[in-house]
Amino acid sequence: MLKIRCSKCKTKLFKYLKIGKGNVLICWYDRMEKDITIRHEGFASCPCGNIIGELGSKGIKMIKSSFVYSGTKD
Repeated sequence: MLKIRCSKCKTKLFKYLKIGKGNVLICWYDRMEKDITIRHEGFASCPCGNIIGELGSKGIKMIKSSFVYSGTKD
């Protein structure tokens, strides 16, 4: 389980169940828990205004420099 945080304000945005090794490129909606992102006009952002990714039909395509994560990747 990964904790995804905003890179600007360090607010915890959601918990994400990462399956497999590799980078966090897309966060699938069905694997997210306790999501507090703001979704508006095709983008997902932190409450501070930092855009963290682009919305898709099944997940958020993450912008690598806009978030940090901690936890284990299985």
